[in-house]
Amino acid sequence: MRADPAVWLLHGHKAGDNSQVTALAEALGWPYEIRQLAYRPWELLTNRLLRVTLAGIDPRHSSALAPPWPDLVITAGRRNEPVARWIRQQSGGRTRLVHVGRPWARLEHFDLIVVTPQYFLPVQENVLHVDLPLHRISRAGLDAVGEQWRARFGDLPRPWWSVLLGGDSGPYVFTPEKARHLAGWLNRRVAGEGGSVLVTSSARTPAAAWTAFRETLTVPCSAWSWNRDTGENPYQAYLALGERLVVTGESMSMLAEGVASGAPLYIYDLSDCPDTSHGAAPCPPWWRRTYLLRWKPFSHFLAMRLAPRRLRRDVSRIQQQLIAQGRAAWAGQEADPAPEAWCDNDLEQAAGRVRDLFANKDNP
Repeated sequence: MRADPAVWLLHGHKAGDNSQVTALAEALGWPYEIRQLAYRPWELLTNRLLRVTLAGIDPRHSSALAPPWPDLVITAGRRNEPVARWIRQQSGGRTRLVHVGRPWARLEHFDLIVVTPQYFLPVQENVLHVDLPLHRISRAGLDAVGEQWRARFGDLPRPWWSVLLGGDSGPYVFTPEKARHLAGWLNRRVAGEGGSVLVTSSARTPAAAWTAFRETLTVPCSAWSWNRDTGENPYQAYLALGERLVVTGESMSMLAEGVASGAPLYIYDLSDCPDTSHGAAPCPPWWRRTYLLRWKPFSHFLAMRLAPRRLRRDVSRIQQQLIAQGRAAWAGQEADPAPEAWCDNDLEQAAGRVRDLFANKDNP
């Protein structure tokens, strides 16, 4: 009986990337080891110039990378790409590379790429297109978490509206005005049903937006601040117990986990000057949108117009797909998601394609 492949997971500083990599490894069912990487400030320069290198990582704060080399490396994020390719180089080309998301290197450097619609990758043999980011959420797991937490919210009226607030990301800036607009819509919807709100911020939620949301929200609520509160994080409990779910649309991982919860899902569009049919905050005058000149939104603006197509990223493509499929509705509108059960087999597809890489024992 052939032994399972030796697997390394390259983890970086982004929780969403790490979660996807770990989800895929767990779906494979093979033993794995995590290699945690920390990066130097100038990693972008060295990685772009040298391409296959460890020069971009800080060895003092990173896991050791030494033989025996693994049979498989699973990675996500551009910072980890040069490291994964370096590992394969050290193994004499034996190590298989699986990348989750869009790589910056040429696609032929990877045995498999698992990618979502926000990226513009072509259809080809080593690219698997899936609907949503990979995640570790299961209904059985949520049910167990829900039983542990249900009594803590017993005094709050139902239905429970779980609200997952993200924050600034790429072209999206979560301003206090948008936070107040979302809270105002929730006041009307939740009060109309006699319910309450279970809300959590995230590491990216600006303090000003969180404060504006909390000051505007008038319905009964349980609130947990990522940056202020201590103790057990109720994020999964909110996913488990929410009878309605509202998610800011810039976070692909929260959207995927929201779909997995099975609750009716509402997406709040953080775009500036969005389509009026999205029910988002009104477009502010141009002189009040100077925050779009910050590095991330401005660099995204330039990339969408100047970068090669496969290096562009448009999160709204996933939002629009969920709306078109009836798997979500826009928060801010009165429309509700279609009450259907959706089968999410993206993770099974990805795991199957990885296993296929090792189906032939004569593979190098």
